[in-house]
Amino acid sequence: MLLKIIRYIKGYIRIRITGYSTERFLNACSHKGIVLWGLTPVNRAYEMNIQVKGFRQLKPIIRKTGTKVVIVGRFGLPFFLHKYRKRKLFFAGALLSLALVFLLSRYIWNIDIQGNLSYTDETLLRFLESTQVTNGMPVSEVDCARIVKDIRKEYNDIIWVSASIKGTRLIIQVKENEDSLSAMDEVKPEPAGEQLQEAKAMDIVADQDCTITKIVPRNGIPMVKEGQQVKAGEILVSGQVPVLDDSGTVIGYQYHKADADIQGRTSIEYQNEISLTYEEKEYADIEKKEYTLKIGSYYLRLGSIRNSYEAWEMYGFAKQLCIGDNFYLPICYEKRIAKPYRPLEKKYTKNELQRILSKSFQRYCKDLDKKGVEIIENNVKIYTGSEKAEAKGRLTVLTPIGTLTQSQLLEIPVIEEQDETGE
Repeated sequence: MLLKIIRYIKGYIRIRITGYSTERFLNACSHKGIVLWGLTPVNRAYEMNIQVKGFRQLKPIIRKTGTKVVIVGRFGLPFFLHKYRKRKLFFAGALLSLALVFLLSRYIWNIDIQGNLSYTDETLLRFLESTQVTNGMPVSEVDCARIVKDIRKEYNDIIWVSASIKGTRLIIQVKENEDSLSAMDEVKPEPAGEQLQEAKAMDIVADQDCTITKIVPRNGIPMVKEGQQVKAGEILVSGQVPVLDDSGTVIGYQYHKADADIQGRTSIEYQNEISLTYEEKEYADIEKKEYTLKIGSYYLRLGSIRNSYEAWEMYGFAKQLCIGDNFYLPICYEKRIAKPYRPLEKKYTKNELQRILSKSFQRYCKDLDKKGVEIIENNVKIYTGSEKAEAKGRLTVLTPIGTLTQSQLLEIPVIEEQDETGE
């Protein structure tokens, strides 16, 4: 690729060689160090590319070998400039465009937010705007460290933020906390001394009523056994491990964050319903279009989607001009279309109702499977009424049980000392 660019800048010529000693011509060029490339046979002749400097050295070789050289084409920047040498406005416009692109590259024209789930792009963009981080600001004024600090300070459940600049694009990547306890650990300052141990004492408690089918503790003391029925909120694994003396008396506790694999059998209720009728749209053959060209804060609109349709829907797209992957320009093109339709009420067939409800139930089962829930008994059935159809019933499942919660510290028993008389 680099070699092609260099050859284009220097310029090269496509020539055709004819005669009885073309092979001798090629050998002579090689002996003189003249570079040839793109050699192809064409109707008892050869065509090839040669640099301008090498072409000027061909005269003695042509005379010596008795061949004939014809120029097929001229390529490269020198020939392009020579061809359009009288078009001064063209070159002035090209230079002006380069200067304009260079000027626009000094500003941010696109803020790309990635990884946000709870907060929309608009919410985060409004917050950034309140901190003077907007489209059109100079790249030199963007303080990525301050942006990261401001977002972390404003949103406690965003535990990780990264800000970087690529071209004219400001890329902000965030990671939201999926566990409120982890968020608490991130926000709270670490206590010192004995308080540090107490703060890390956490139990696993049941998050629903169930029958324990499996419990494999890794850290902490199990408080239940397999086959035992438990209620929501009951401690399954305690993070307070008792310390015993030689006589078996509790003299203290070691505080841990309980950890275990716990599975329980429980039943969950499933219900989903749909109406027997649905609306189908019959679109008309007419539509209204609106085109918008946005340059910075200026708009140029052609057409309009204003209408007097009784029922209509709007769709469209917007595209920001971009050079490459990261060089965005403050030029945006939008198109909107308003299309009228006539709503028609139709009724599902019995097979369609069963298919829709069955697919919805299958998606529900897949979601349970992703969460590690195993269905062992299915009592869900489909019922059709006069106005709606529904799938309802109960599922018996094996599901992961337990959630972490702060442990309520147990009091260490006080042992009264006895005197020598035993009183």
